[in-house]
Amino acid sequence: MLKVLFRSDDYWVIDKPAGMSFHAESETLGVMQSLAVAYPDQRFFPVHRLDKMTSGLLIVACRSDVAAVFGKMFERHELEKRYLALSLKKPKKKQGTVIGGMVPSRRGQWKLTKENENVAITQFFSLSFQTHRLFFVRPLTGKTHQIRVALKSVGSPILGDLRYAGEAADRGYLHAYTLQFDWYGEVRRYVCLPRSGAFFSAELMDFVTTQLDESLLKWPSRK
Repeated sequence: MLKVLFRSDDYWVIDKPAGMSFHAESETLGVMQSLAVAYPDQRFFPVHRLDKMTSGLLIVACRSDVAAVFGKMFERHELEKRYLALSLKKPKKKQGTVIGGMVPSRRGQWKLTKENENVAITQFFSLSFQTHRLFFVRPLTGKTHQIRVALKSVGSPILGDLRYAGEAADRGYLHAYTLQFDWYGEVRRYVCLPRSGAFFSAELMDFVTTQLDESLLKWPSRK
């Protein structure tokens, strides 16, 4: 079920559930088809995507001209996106920036290279929580699978992400929890914590909430 968090004449913000593809798969409806069925009198235009295993904030435009505006904003990296991720493995470093070229690998995977083509830049900050490692992630680019590849590269594959060597779980533990951007002079910020997943517990969400103040997150430099 798609939960609508915000709606306007220009765009809607929805909370995509884990396990739903962006486009239809066989007889299973994807995000865009589900919106069309639920709101037949409203037209929707895709702006960006989330992987099937990823839950959280997703923008859909209500007009083609609005979709074009968002497209340019994404190209210029003018949207601030933040993600939550869980891993069972401690990373090689507590925080940092992962930079590398992204190229297709085998079985639908991607991998990092030292080349300067299709470069992905991913910043992360991690904390211990019970038996897990909690990651706050800020992607500065929007490449396919870049967060999943970045966390695997530092030794902490995402829990439930079997494609990238994560341990089996009831879902992939990656969630888009914050979107922020300037909309014609007005700062728009949306926050949405995960609604599903045995390991996205109430205790963890309480812990996450205490960390959401930007002054508490020791983000690495953008350089």
